[in-house]
Amino acid sequence: MKKLFAIVAMLGMFTFGTTQVMAQDVPAADAQTEVVESTTEEAAPAVEEAPVEEAAPVVEEVETGGFHKTLKTKFIEGDASFMSLVAIAMVIGLAFCIERIIYLSLAQVNTKKLMGAIAAALEKGDLEAAKNVCRNTAGPVASICYQGLLRVNDGLDVVERSVVSYGSVKAGELEKGCSWITLFIAMAPSLGFLGTVIGMIMSFDQIQAAGDISPTVVAGGMKVALITTVYGIVVALVLQIFYNFILGMIESITADMEDSSITLLDLLTKYSLKK
Repeated sequence: MKKLFAIVAMLGMFTFGTTQVMAQDVPAADAQTEVVESTTEEAAPAVEEAPVEEAAPVVEEVETGGFHKTLKTKFIEGDASFMSLVAIAMVIGLAFCIERIIYLSLAQVNTKKLMGAIAAALEKGDLEAAKNVCRNTAGPVASICYQGLLRVNDGLDVVERSVVSYGSVKAGELEKGCSWITLFIAMAPSLGFLGTVIGMIMSFDQIQAAGDISPTVVAGGMKVALITTVYGIVVALVLQIFYNFILGMIESITADMEDSSITLLDLLTKYSLKK
């Protein structure tokens, strides 16, 4: 029995000692985890304090410049004596383009509706009503029809000659001012090339004065030459687009004038047979 109690006592002491050792090891592990957590917490601000936000103002500065500011800067760098001539050519050319577009827009009319109203009046034998329709309608088509209706009593041959002659006059009015647009289309790149030649002369003068042919000496004159050329070509392209649009409007109105003239002659022929 004494040996049994001795063995039990030894086992109890052994288990008590192991629990104490484990209890001592757990705080050590906790301390290690605390050290790791503290180190990670200390490292986190270092990552947050990285200079990421410093790049944002640079992007904003680039974006705030914009195309308008770049265009204005290059215009100033191109020398005002040449760039002002190119700008004047563009302004005057656009003024002629806008005037023609407004005039042609007002000259357009619904020819089918107009000829339908004239046909309805002539079928009733009311020539004055047909004339009133033409008077109350704007545009060259109505004017041509009115000139034909005025001479219906003189014969169809007279009406045809009158319509053709008056139609050529109205076609000339539609094309009025287009020659000025073509002039400024040709002038804009020519002024740009003039700036190019003068810029090259400036570059050679600077080389002669400095006695050196380094790029820094000729850079100023070459920049003026190239910028004036670019702006002159851009102005010519813009005016050319408007000019082609105007030509399309003129062709459309001219086609309506020819169709309405043929239709009017047919209607007057039927009106003359009814009389």
